Amino acid sequence: MTYSQDGAYQSQGHRRASRAKRWTIIVASIAVVGLIAAGIMNYFKFGPFSDKGKPVSFGQDEPAGGQAGGANGPQKADSKVLMPTGPKAEFKNTSTLSDGTQVAVTTLDGKKSGFKGKVWVWAPKAYNDPKFKDHGFPVLIALPGGPGFPNNYWMDDGGLHLESSVTKWYNEGKGKPFILAMPVLNPKPDDGGLYWDGSDIPGQPKMGTWLTEDVPDLVKANFRTVKSRDGWAFMGSSSGAFSGLKAVLKHPDKFKAVIASGPDIVPDSPLWKGHEKEKAENNPEVLAKNLIAANKPGTDVYLAFQYGTKEASVIPHVDKFIATYGNKGPIHTRLQKIEGGRHNAKTYIEGMNAGSMQWISEHMVGPVAP
Repeated sequence: MTYSQDGAYQSQGHRRASRAKRWTIIVASIAVVGLIAAGIMNYFKFGPFSDKGKPVSFGQDEPAGGQAGGANGPQKADSKVLMPTGPKAEFKNTSTLSDGTQVAVTTLDGKKSGFKGKVWVWAPKAYNDPKFKDHGFPVLIALPGGPGFPNNYWMDDGGLHLESSVTKWYNEGKGKPFILAMPVLNPKPDDGGLYWDGSDIPGQPKMGTWLTEDVPDLVKANFRTVKSRDGWAFMGSSSGAFSGLKAVLKHPDKFKAVIASGPDIVPDSPLWKGHEKEKAENNPEVLAKNLIAANKPGTDVYLAFQYGTKEASVIPHVDKFIATYGNKGPIHTRLQKIEGGRHNAKTYIEGMNAGSMQWISEHMVGPVAP
C-alpha cells in the first residue's frame, strides 16, 4: 500500500519579470515588508500569545443535567444522547482555527487493544452552541493513508482544511456537524511495506480494536455523542480508506457509513503470512458477501467511494467491488469520480465537497436531542 500526498499542500504561484530598476526596488521593498509581516504573524501564532500546547476541555466540565455518567450522574436509559462518560482525557491544543475552535491531541492508552498512541480531536463551533447543550453529535473517525504514524495529516486544517470544511458543509446544509477523531493508523512507521491493515493481526498490535473500540471509547468519554450507530462513521484515504471500509462492513452494529477514498479493497499486509483465516475475516469482499447473505434488519451500511480519474491502479478494483456488492441487500454504495484527481488527500477533499459528505450525512443523525 502506498500513498502520495503529492500536491496536497502546494499552492500555485507565478513570477513576473522586472522591466525597470524601479520595479526591482518596489518588489524588494514588498518582500522585506512581507518578511516582517510573516515574522509578526508567526510571533502571534507560535509565540507567547499562542494557545499551542495549552489544555483544552471541549466543555467536559459543563453541567450535564443529571444525564451524564461518571461523576455527573446516571445516564437516562431512554435517551438518544450519550453524555460524556469519563474519565476526562488530557487534551493539548495543536492549533486554533479562525472561528475559535481548537484541534487538540492526547495520548490514548487503549484498554482493549493494549496499544498506546496519539489521537487528535476537534469539535465544530455548533458543539458549544447553547441550543445544542443537551444534544449528542455524530462522530467521524478520519484515517490517513501511508504510514499514518507518528501523525495523522487530517489534523492539519491549514493544509487540507478538513475541519473548516466540515463547518462550511454544515453551514451550507450539505453535512452534519461532525466531531472528528483522528488517530494514528499504524503502531510505528510504514518502513519497507510493513503495515497493519487496521486489523488485529495475530501476534501484532491490535490496530483493529484500537480503531473500532478504543478510539470511539475516548470520544464517548469526553464528548456528547449519539448512542446509536446512526451517529458513527469513518472516512479515510488509501490504506486508511481500506481500514474504514473494513471496519464498517465488519461492525455494522457500531458504524453506519464510510467515505472510502482511493481505497485498497483487500488486505495485503505481509504480516498476514500464516494467518489466512484471520485475513479472510478482515477482507471487505468476504465481509460484504456475508452481510448481503445475512441481510439482517438494522445492518444497512452506506459506502461512499471516491477516486480521481488519474488513479489507474485503484479504479478497476473499486469498480469491481461496486459492481459485485453495491446496492445489494443492506449494502448501499455511491461513487464520486473526481475529474483529473490523483491519489492524494487534496483530491479527496474535493470529492467530499462534490457530494460524498452530503450523501453519508443524509443517512446519519445529529445533533440529536435526548
